[in-house]
Amino acid sequence: MKFTASQIAGILEGEVDGNPEIAVHKLAKIEEGQEGSLTFLANPKYTSFIYKTKASITIVNRDFVPEQSLNTTLIKVDDAYQSFSKLLEYYDQVKRTKTGIENPVFLSETSSHGSDFYLGAFSYIGNNVVMGDHVKIYPNVYIGDNVTLGNHVTVYAGAKIYSETLIGNNCVVHSGAVIGADGFGFAPDVDGEYSKVPQIGNVVLEDYVDVGAGTTIDRATLGSTILRKGVKLDNQIQIAHNVEIGEHTVIAAQTGIAGSTKIGKNCLIGGQVGIVGHIVIGDRVRIQAQSGIGRNVKEGEILQGSPALNYGDYNKSYVYFKNLPKLAQQIDEVEKRIDGD
Repeated sequence: MKFTASQIAGILEGEVDGNPEIAVHKLAKIEEGQEGSLTFLANPKYTSFIYKTKASITIVNRDFVPEQSLNTTLIKVDDAYQSFSKLLEYYDQVKRTKTGIENPVFLSETSSHGSDFYLGAFSYIGNNVVMGDHVKIYPNVYIGDNVTLGNHVTVYAGAKIYSETLIGNNCVVHSGAVIGADGFGFAPDVDGEYSKVPQIGNVVLEDYVDVGAGTTIDRATLGSTILRKGVKLDNQIQIAHNVEIGEHTVIAAQTGIAGSTKIGKNCLIGGQVGIVGHIVIGDRVRIQAQSGIGRNVKEGEILQGSPALNYGDYNKSYVYFKNLPKLAQQIDEVEKRIDGD
């Protein structure tokens, strides 16, 4: 699909400086721009590339004044970065305009869907599934019985959504994610063997939740595992049974959260963090990558390390830790002098 400079300027409420009819059909970084591509300049560090780029159109801030001749048509906007982000969102929406039901699929007669529905080939939709408007389900997706998907939900290829899961509006589930598998519940007996505890709860994703590729979210033993509005999960994250994550909390890849832990809203959790079960983490907590959290965390704390310390204390302690060989040598020298006396 091609767009002209004048069409793009209309979408972005920008001003064309150059050929308004020049067209583009792809996006590119400014240093890699080729004929037919659209790029942007927001960071002054990349200004030199605008005089070399072969991109047909470049989005710039309104106050940009070229110091050399240009081979690219400019679209001047109030904020080049935000405008390019808006264009990416628009481009993504255009790409996801598929509708209709491909074959072969299994779509239960007891399921229902709204307008602009897309169901990719080799997908399975179970009994009593309710899907809203503008739902896009890509090939090889499994959706179990009694699942609800709100409006504008996208489920990418190969994702698995187990029975009873509730997903709100404007959610995205990426490839390979598994939502609603059994929680890790086993009870030991007197012989040291383990018996499975039935997991009869479900998973609830509220509106605007994103689930990364390969991420797993376990169903609750009783009740629900809940991700509140606006939660964003990176790839390959494990969320155990009965966990609750507050609004607009963001979690990076390879983090694991054990069962029944409650995490507050607007938290930032780095990659490869391990969090034990049955604790409470307050609002606006920051946890650095590869930290281990084994206790309740108060609102607003910043933690690092394993076991995690206050971020400031960790940095002070690390100064001593990295100097331990030197300190040990100094102690040895002092002991020798004392013994010599």
